[in-house]
Amino acid sequence: MGGSSLAPELICRSEGVQLEVLDSSQPDMVRSAIHSLDKTLVVVSSKSGGTVETDSHRRIFEQAFNAEGLHPADHLIVVTDPGSPLDRQAAQLGYRVFHADPHVGGRFSALTAFGLVPSILAGAGGAELLDQAAQTRAELAAEHDEDDAVSLGVAIGVAAKEGVDKLVLLDRGQTRLGDWIEQLIAESTGKDGTGILPVVVESTDYQPTDDSFVIHLGTDELPDHRWCAAIDGPLGSQFMLWEVATAAAGRILGIDPFDQPDVESAKAAAREVLDHELGDAEPDPAADIVSIFGSKASTVGAAITELLSQVPADGYLSLQFYLNRWAGQPDEALAEKVASKIGRPVTFGWGPRFLHSTGQFHKGGTPNGVFLQVTCDPVADLEVPGRDFTLGEFIASQAAGDAQVLRERGRPVLQLHLHDVPAGLALITEALA
Repeated sequence: MGGSSLAPELICRSEGVQLEVLDSSQPDMVRSAIHSLDKTLVVVSSKSGGTVETDSHRRIFEQAFNAEGLHPADHLIVVTDPGSPLDRQAAQLGYRVFHADPHVGGRFSALTAFGLVPSILAGAGGAELLDQAAQTRAELAAEHDEDDAVSLGVAIGVAAKEGVDKLVLLDRGQTRLGDWIEQLIAESTGKDGTGILPVVVESTDYQPTDDSFVIHLGTDELPDHRWCAAIDGPLGSQFMLWEVATAAAGRILGIDPFDQPDVESAKAAAREVLDHELGDAEPDPAADIVSIFGSKASTVGAAITELLSQVPADGYLSLQFYLNRWAGQPDEALAEKVASKIGRPVTFGWGPRFLHSTGQFHKGGTPNGVFLQVTCDPVADLEVPGRDFTLGEFIASQAAGDAQVLRERGRPVLQLHLHDVPAGLALITEALA
């Protein structure tokens, strides 16, 4: 989840190698990943060894392999920190285990076993990435008057302290490098009431706000904006450059870029919801298409209009969809379309994976976010072997727990639960437009 999954996804995409990254507890998405089991190799990646989503995936795949008469140990590989609960369990079950460096955080782990093992197994190269990173590291270690990585981090940090705290990432190379940078920057800097909000965009027509620092990725062409930069280079170098720049920006902001104190708050709230009745997370079955929570409005359009009116002049809107992202709806370009309408940055996150990355910023960063959370009824729920909850119940608790923590910290949250996903999304899209 988070950085541990985004890095191999980016590596494989950049090399045109197919890799299925299952980073959701949405039942329909998980079920669709269970196919061609005799030809499937599952890499179970969890730094702590206790990530509930990853543990649930492992249990579900073990059951599926056994049902097909296949030995799970022939199809499951584990990547984790040495001594973690998953490490000990994998050893007992006879699984092949790759140990990651326990001193490297998940979002900084692109060049560790978390990023490299799945990528290499899928057919991508690892040696070239490491060579690129090593060369960049050597350049960073040399004594230069100007250091691109540190200079970039200092510039971003100084801009944020002056109120220019939205980092617009336009990926001119179309590799989705911005998705990886987004989680790195947001989770590292979003804490203690400050931070830098990454905004990933694809269109060159995007109009940044005055409080935006605009970066063109994959080109040397500078944006036409007061605060700007253009960053190009091979992927291994980009990993190293952005990790150093993030640490430097954190130093300027006066925060620790290597911790994530507010990620656990949503996890704790989700556990509390699971242990008790779902309460407000339980949708109203009388609503045919959408149930509305967090607003007294009687229609989706009125509820969304009310929410948008609460976006501060220096704030942003976060669209959070706890849906099957492999189904292709909604299009992530929706965020840019909404931004052009309201004149403020709009971010897009797939739940629950963003909880392990940008969710840190939403709860611990600059307190000017407004949140639209969209959940749904799965086509069919999925039992988790050996657990007393289903995936449907778990993802509902994750969404409810995060909304609870956001509200406790004074963030406006509108929850829309879809009983009919296509029809509900059509209503939401129309209202946002």
